[in-house]
Amino acid sequence: MVNLETHPTVDLGVVSYDDMRKIIVLSMISLDGVMQAPGGPEEDRSGGFAHGGWVAPFFDEAYGMVMEKQLQPADLLLGRKTFDIFASYWPEHEKDWLGINDVTKYVMSHTKKESSWQNTVFLKSLAEIKKIKNAAGIDIQVHGSGELVNLLLKNDFVDELWLKIHPLTLGKGKKLFDKGTIPAAFTLLEHTVTPGGVIIANYRRTGNVKTATIGA
Repeated sequence: MVNLETHPTVDLGVVSYDDMRKIIVLSMISLDGVMQAPGGPEEDRSGGFAHGGWVAPFFDEAYGMVMEKQLQPADLLLGRKTFDIFASYWPEHEKDWLGINDVTKYVMSHTKKESSWQNTVFLKSLAEIKKIKNAAGIDIQVHGSGELVNLLLKNDFVDELWLKIHPLTLGKGKKLFDKGTIPAAFTLLEHTVTPGGVIIANYRRTGNVKTATIGA
């Protein structure tokens, strides 16, 4: 376990890592990096994806305990599709995610402009994301939101990756690391392996990729 009180500082050119709110990406992925429709068959069939709900067979008590721990108070940054899924369910199920109605939900969308879900703010640009990241406040979690995550990774806006890596391959489907992910180094903060073989690992952004010759 890494001591969270002595983590390194990453220079992003404007303010130090320690002075900013963290953007934390939480993602369920297959061994080949697919993140599409983990929650249910009808969640996202785009592109002809036929394996929606692939996480359910792996869900057990250990998995649930980690999920409960990770659903900590945090503002949310979501893509429009994920927001629509969340907004159709979570306002009436706050007992399963305490504080979800009270935190700010930032939504990256060029088409959607309003919602009846309280504390929802719509964004249109990376500049707006940078502004809220540099402002005072609690950390920001990103759930699902594949296109948004790709945009954040491409522009080095991700401070931590909380990954749940499942022991299966899915072939086609939307992938976590796609469309311009930059070279970046991460440090393992903590990890666990569930009885079903899911590797749950949290990583923190730590700097540039280092290279060397093995044995030299």
